[in-house]
Amino acid sequence: MFTIGKLASLTSVSNDTLRYYEQEGLVEPAGKSPAGYRLYDKDSARRIHFIKHAQNCGFTLAEIRELLALRGRDNACCGDVRTRAIEKKLQIEHKIRAMKAMSKALDQLIAECANEAQPVKECTIIAALERATVAAPVQ
Repeated sequence: MFTIGKLASLTSVSNDTLRYYEQEGLVEPAGKSPAGYRLYDKDSARRIHFIKHAQNCGFTLAEIRELLALRGRDNACCGDVRTRAIEKKLQIEHKIRAMKAMSKALDQLIAECANEAQPVKECTIIAALERATVAAPVQ
C-alpha cells in the first residue's frame, strides 16, 4: 500500500494531480491508514499509468473515464475501445489540418511583411488581419 506521496513519486505525477484524479472519480484509495491517510494499491498505480498514457495519445479525462468504464464492463469488447481510438485519431487529424492551415496563413502574412522597420500603422500583417475581420464580420 502506498501513501499519496509515494504513489505520486511512483507515477511521476503531483499529489495535487492525484487528488484531482480522485475528485474526478478516476482513482480511489484502497483504504486508509490508522492515522487516516489515504492508501493506494498497485492497481491505483496501474490506473495512473493508464491515464497518463491515454492523455499522451490525446484522450481527455472524460474520454479516459469512458475507457476505464468500458474496461470494467463484462459485455464490452475491444471493438468498443477501437471505435473510440479511431474517433480520437480522426479528431487529431482534423486539428493537425487546421493547424497546418493556420501555419500556412501565418507564413503568407510573414512573407508579405518585407519591411521590418516600417511603422506599425503601416504594418502589412496588421492590415491583413484587419481586412480579414471586415471580410468575416463578428456575429
